Amino acid sequence: MSDPPTPSTPSTSYTGSTPTPPLPPLTPQNLHQNTIDPDAKWLVQKYGGTSVGKFAVKIAEDIVSGYIDQHKVAIVCSARSGSTKALGTTNLLLKAASEALQRPPNKPVTTPGTATPLTNGMFGRSLDSPVSGSSRTRSASSPRSPSPSTSGMFSLTPLTVPQVGQDIPGFNQTVDLIRSEHMTAAKTCVRDPDIRQELEAEIERDCDWLRGFLFAAQVIDEISPRSRDSIIGLGERLGCKVMTAVLRDKGIDAEYVSLENIVPDIEDGESPAVEGSLDQSFYDRVAMAVGERVSQCAPRVPVVTGFFGPVPGSLLRQVGRGYTDLLSALLAVGLEASELQIWKEVDGIFTADPRKVPTARLIPIISPDEAAELTYYGSEVVHPFTMEQVIRRKIPIRIKNVENPKGGGTVIHPDPDIESSEEVSWSNQYEPTSLAVLQELSFVTDEAHRSKRLPTAVTIKERIVILNVNSNRKSVSHGFLARIFGTLDRFGVVVDLISTSEVHVSMAIEDNLSKKIMDRLVAELKKSGTVSVHREMAILSLVGKQMRNMVGIAGRMFTTLAQGNVNLEMISQGASEINISCVIEARDAVKALNLIHQSCLQIKPEGARGRVGPWLF
Repeated sequence: MSDPPTPSTPSTSYTGSTPTPPLPPLTPQNLHQNTIDPDAKWLVQKYGGTSVGKFAVKIAEDIVSGYIDQHKVAIVCSARSGSTKALGTTNLLLKAASEALQRPPNKPVTTPGTATPLTNGMFGRSLDSPVSGSSRTRSASSPRSPSPSTSGMFSLTPLTVPQVGQDIPGFNQTVDLIRSEHMTAAKTCVRDPDIRQELEAEIERDCDWLRGFLFAAQVIDEISPRSRDSIIGLGERLGCKVMTAVLRDKGIDAEYVSLENIVPDIEDGESPAVEGSLDQSFYDRVAMAVGERVSQCAPRVPVVTGFFGPVPGSLLRQVGRGYTDLLSALLAVGLEASELQIWKEVDGIFTADPRKVPTARLIPIISPDEAAELTYYGSEVVHPFTMEQVIRRKIPIRIKNVENPKGGGTVIHPDPDIESSEEVSWSNQYEPTSLAVLQELSFVTDEAHRSKRLPTAVTIKERIVILNVNSNRKSVSHGFLARIFGTLDRFGVVVDLISTSEVHVSMAIEDNLSKKIMDRLVAELKKSGTVSVHREMAILSLVGKQMRNMVGIAGRMFTTLAQGNVNLEMISQGASEINISCVIEARDAVKALNLIHQSCLQIKPEGARGRVGPWLF
C-alpha cells in the first residue's frame, strides 16, 4: 500500500471534524447543491443500514436530488448492512472486537515491526491517535508488550499480511470481510474512476486503522467501553464515506462530516449524569454543537456520521445501538429543522401488521403518545427518547419508504390536538409532493374514524413469559412487592406488563433470559411465594389517543376475543389511558390480531385500500 500524502500534497476533502485543505478540481462547478434561498429551512434525513447498503444509488438519484432545490438537506447514515444480517458492519465490528481478546494459549504476541502512519488526507482526518493512545497502556516490561521504539513507544503496522514469526490474529479475517463488503459497494455504486479510487483508498486506510487498533487491544488484553465505542463508530464513518462518494458520483456536492469529536467537554464540578444516565442538558449541548458544525457545510449537502462519541460513560452504554437515530434527532434540534425524516423500507406505520392482517392500512398522522405505546409493545417505530428530543421542540417526524419516495409516509406530529384542516395544510407545506397520496388515503375517512372515537392501531409482541408470584404468608407484609421488584432489579429484568393484588403479582417479561438466569430468578422469587412460569405467550395491545373517552371499548375487545375462543392470561391498562393490553397464547396471535382489527378498528376485509407492503412493526 502506498504512503499517505504529505501535508503539502493537495487532496480532495470531504470535510471532517478538523480543518481540511481546499477542494481540488475533482469537484466540478456544476455540482448540484442545497438551495441558497435564505428562507429555506433545514431538512434532516436519516437512512438506516439496510437502506444505505441496498439503495445508496436510489437515495442519491430519486430522493436527495428531489429535495435540495427547496430545502437545505442534511443526511445521517447508519453503518451499512451487508448481504445478510450477520454481515452487517456493526455486527462484524462487535465480532472483531471479541476476537481481539481471544488468542491461542501460551502463544505470546510478537512485535509487528515498524509503524506506518495512519493518516487520512482525503477526508481531512488523522486516524492514528486512537491506536497510539491504546498502545501506551502496558509498560515495556510486560511479557506481552512489544519492544519499545526509540521514542519510548512501541509501534504498530497494519496486519494486512502476517509478518515473519507472527501469528494471524483471529480478527484479521473479520476485518477482511468488512473491507470486502465496502470495496464491493464502491465498485458497484460509484462509476467515476477518480471518486471510486479515492473511496477505495479510504476504505483501505480505515480497515488498516482497525487492524492496528484491534492489535493494540490484543496486546494490552483489554477493550474499554470507550475503545469499543471507537470500534463501533468506524461503521458509521465507512457508511457515510460510501454515501458521500455515491452522491458526488451522481452530481451532488456532498460533504463528509465526522462528529466523533463533537461532544462538548464536561465542565469542572458539573455532573454529567443523573442516576447513571446523561441528563437532558448534555443532549441539549450536543444538539447545539452538531447544529453549528453542520450548518457550516451550506450550500453543500452534509453526510453526517451517526456516531458522536466519546460520551461520558460510553455511548453504547448510555444510548445503545440506536445512537444514530438519536443523533439525527439532535441534529434536527440543532438546525431547527422543519422536519426529521426517517427513511426505512416500509411505507410508514400501519393499523396492524400487513404480513398478518391483510386489511391493514397506512396511518397518515399519529400522535407521539400513540407512537411511543406502539414502540413499547412490539413496533419498531422510533425510540421514545429519540422522539422526545424533536417533539419537545415542535419538530414533526415523518417515516418514509426508500422504495416509494413519493408516498406520504406517516407523520408523528407534535401537536396532539391537530385538526383535520391543519393536517392537510401542514402536509402541503412540508411535503408538497405527497399531498395527492395523502388525499388518496383520505383524510375524510380518518375524520370519520376519529369522530367514531375508534382506536388507532393494534399490535402484537411475541416471545413473552408470564411470571405469577402468589404470597404464601397468612398476613402479607408491606415488603411483599418491594422484595419482588428488588429481585427483578438485581437480575436486570424489564417488566412489560404487570397486574397486582394484595397477595398476587403477575408479570409479563420478554423471553430473552438464558435458562440458567431464569432458574436463578425463579429461585429468588420463590422466597416471596409460590411461582409459576408460562412460556410461549404474546402481548396484544390496542392503542388509540381517543380510547380514554371510548365507552365500552374494553368490553368489545374482550368480547371479540372470547367469541374467537382466545383465552386471556392477563389484562392491563396503561396509566396513559391510550393502551389496553392483554396476554394471550402465542399460537392465537394472528387470529387475535385479525379479530380485533376488524371489530375494534371497524376495518372490514372488503374495505382494504392503499398499498400493503412490509410493515414497520
